[in-house]
Amino acid sequence: MRVMGLDVGSKTVGVAISDPFGWTAQGIETIRINENKNQLGIDRVLELIEAYEVDTIVIGLPKNMNNSEGFRSDASRAYGEALSQIIDLPIVYQDERLTTMEAERMLIEQGNVSRQKRKGVIDKLAAVLLLQNYLDQK
Repeated sequence: MRVMGLDVGSKTVGVAISDPFGWTAQGIETIRINENKNQLGIDRVLELIEAYEVDTIVIGLPKNMNNSEGFRSDASRAYGEALSQIIDLPIVYQDERLTTMEAERMLIEQGNVSRQKRKGVIDKLAAVLLLQNYLDQK
């Protein structure tokens, strides 16, 4: 049993995968997308689902601090809906408030990660954090 975590943005999707026991999350990659052109990287997500034998997908839901949902939450749900039209796997939405900020803080604290490199890995790390939060709650 593996769980996939997706941190969906307008330009990238961070991808994380659980270990086979569902205890820990590891970052896999960042997929470049173009939300405006409806280029969502779904083919690559499907390849990863097959390669890692994923049975559940967790998509980050970027809620506002007052627990309301805004346009980014709508975009995450639309991404999940697009996936659900192609695959028959459970899709769960996980509150991901502050995971991107936490990921950036972690990278800054390392001290040796440039701003440019942070941009390349922050979504993958955010996917790890949201997936680990999900796994810890289970």
